[in-house]
Amino acid sequence: MDSVKLMDRTDTKFVFRFDQLAELLNQIKNDYRVLDINGNKISRYESLYFDTKDFGLYHAHHRGKPSRFKVRFRKYVESELNFFEVKFKTNKGRTIKDRVRQKEINGSIKEKAEELLNDKTSLKSDNLEAKIWVNYSRITFVNKNSPERVTIDLNLTFKNEQQNKTIDNIVIAEVKQDKEVKSAFIKLMKKYHIRQGAISKYCFGIVNLFGTIKHNNFKPKLILIKKALYGTTARVS
Repeated sequence: MDSVKLMDRTDTKFVFRFDQLAELLNQIKNDYRVLDINGNKISRYESLYFDTKDFGLYHAHHRGKPSRFKVRFRKYVESELNFFEVKFKTNKGRTIKDRVRQKEINGSIKEKAEELLNDKTSLKSDNLEAKIWVNYSRITFVNKNSPERVTIDLNLTFKNEQQNKTIDNIVIAEVKQDKEVKSAFIKLMKKYHIRQGAISKYCFGIVNLFGTIKHNNFKPKLILIKKALYGTTARVS
């Protein structure tokens, strides 16, 4: 894992149904190692996302702004680690992540977290508020032959003080690479006709919990997710 931290990387996303997962994993077992933490191959992640009062970070993503931020606290449950993280999507399609350790997660951005926010963005902590928790379980794979990591996210749950919604029959997969390299996982996605593309988990959560928020530009990706949920299982042609 130390060799594939990939804090500056490209991300390629896919979404498919949970009942396809076992067959797909069986076909990549010779190409990847799986992360094991104290005997756990499935790890829980809990992320508290922040945005401006009027959802400025969400709307930047919705408009397709080439340079945009996500701001969150993240808890790695099995590792008992907490971080404050700033993710920046560059206009060249790369994702850059910076983070600092935290003793605990709460609804305010202070001290080292605020220092990181000020250093990496023009955002002010006083203008940001906690919006939603995005929780899920993750299986992490590391390519045996190249600098690539593949994450498989399951049991996706969105919640705030008013609502709690779980979407447990889809899988969101991300291929993370320093640069484009041969990927057995991407090759497998093409073999099974699983199309590239998925809405970010944060934006997906906002659409699910805030029904009146504008989301027209996300409709093609939401349709892709709907097809993955209710379509027939992909078969090799």
